[in-house]
Amino acid sequence: MKQFVDRELEMRTLEREYAKKEASLVIVYGRRRVGKTTLLNEFAKDKKTIYFLATQESESINRDLFREKAAEFTQNEVLMNAVVDRWDTIFKAIVSAGGQDRIVVVLDEFQYLGRTNPAFPSIFQRVWDEVLKESNIMVILCGSLISMMVSQTLSYQSPLYGRRTAQIRLKQIPFRYYHVFFDGLSFQEQVERYAVTGGVPKYIESFLGQEDIYAGIEVNILELSGYLYEEPYFLLQQEVSELGSYFSVLRAIAFGNTKLADISSAIGVKATDLTRTLKTLIDLDLVEREVPVTEKEPGKSKKGLYHIKDNFIRFWFTFIYPNQSDIERGNIEYVMGKIRKSFVRSHAAFVYEDICRELLGADRQFPYHFSRIGRYWDKNTEIDVVAVNEEEKVILFGECKYWSTLVDVDVFYELVDKSKRVSWCQGDRTEVFMLFAIGGYTQRLMELSRAREDLILKSWL
Repeated sequence: MKQFVDRELEMRTLEREYAKKEASLVIVYGRRRVGKTTLLNEFAKDKKTIYFLATQESESINRDLFREKAAEFTQNEVLMNAVVDRWDTIFKAIVSAGGQDRIVVVLDEFQYLGRTNPAFPSIFQRVWDEVLKESNIMVILCGSLISMMVSQTLSYQSPLYGRRTAQIRLKQIPFRYYHVFFDGLSFQEQVERYAVTGGVPKYIESFLGQEDIYAGIEVNILELSGYLYEEPYFLLQQEVSELGSYFSVLRAIAFGNTKLADISSAIGVKATDLTRTLKTLIDLDLVEREVPVTEKEPGKSKKGLYHIKDNFIRFWFTFIYPNQSDIERGNIEYVMGKIRKSFVRSHAAFVYEDICRELLGADRQFPYHFSRIGRYWDKNTEIDVVAVNEEEKVILFGECKYWSTLVDVDVFYELVDKSKRVSWCQGDRTEVFMLFAIGGYTQRLMELSRAREDLILKSWL
């Protein structure tokens, strides 16, 4: 069953644009299956709306299909039977039929119109300027090919540049809303599912009702007929050329090569030749460049590491891509054995760290507001969670343990020792220590926490 979860900010943006007295042009874009159509359907369900899904057919076929939608909406018999070779004719009919009522027009998969006719953004710019700009209409241009939507609607070179009144890049649903989908599951079971599905609603729905995460993986990802088995191919093939180059980079990162030099060495490509590939993957929200949170100028830092940001892509390149030959020969049990053996250690434990940082940032009851939350590392030290409040010179150090056993005091004392190697405001700062443990804490550690105001044992169980 589909559920509408989160999206409060996006709905407020859409409702604000709808409430305007003048015309609105809103750009909505985001990766496949992230819930754009669901968002727009939820927004439009109580409004006079024309929803049109563009196809990869010719512009003339799309125009004729849009004419039929508009004729049905306006009850315009002339438009229904007319041969129309101009888009502005159709939009004029829509505007005329609106009267005092505000009309919402959604052009979904807008990028296909620009793909079939590269001049279409210019055509729509003229329609906007001459027909729509002074009307009581709200137009939403929606698309799932991020690079094309940016170039056709948002970039400085686009004919539509400067005409939008709002834009929404729809991203994955944060983990803090995940329990709405899986009511009744333990926190750990939610973490395990999120480690595979991320916050992509379509993926999440596929795992509803599965006995456990491993049953979900076998049914939804290892089945050759399942859409998730080849999802990364479909996700990337329309966004990039030379798909193999991007797959090589993603696989190298999934296997622990996070430094630029290590990625370069792993795939046999000069580091300077990887810049464009990595930037594209970052723009697509699949990869992120991370620097220690204490760095003063992150963009200039030489400590940058690359990580796969998307949980499903990270899982797929870690467990599916290297084992495709076995999967396609039907050796499912063998592959599942490998997944069961290292899923928690090699994948879920790292996702748990991401979740801890997210939930810390969303915790409104915490006495300090942190301007930056991330990690810290140098040649000899790694700290899972570091958060800073620059105004009050407060720094939080945290460790995340995805252990089945209880965490004891030694983890805290090790964290204190590591914190001394972080130079940020050294000698003039307030320190807070926080431990995150999926399996809980020993009695000794809980007693220590009660005795020390600077030690917090966090639990979202």
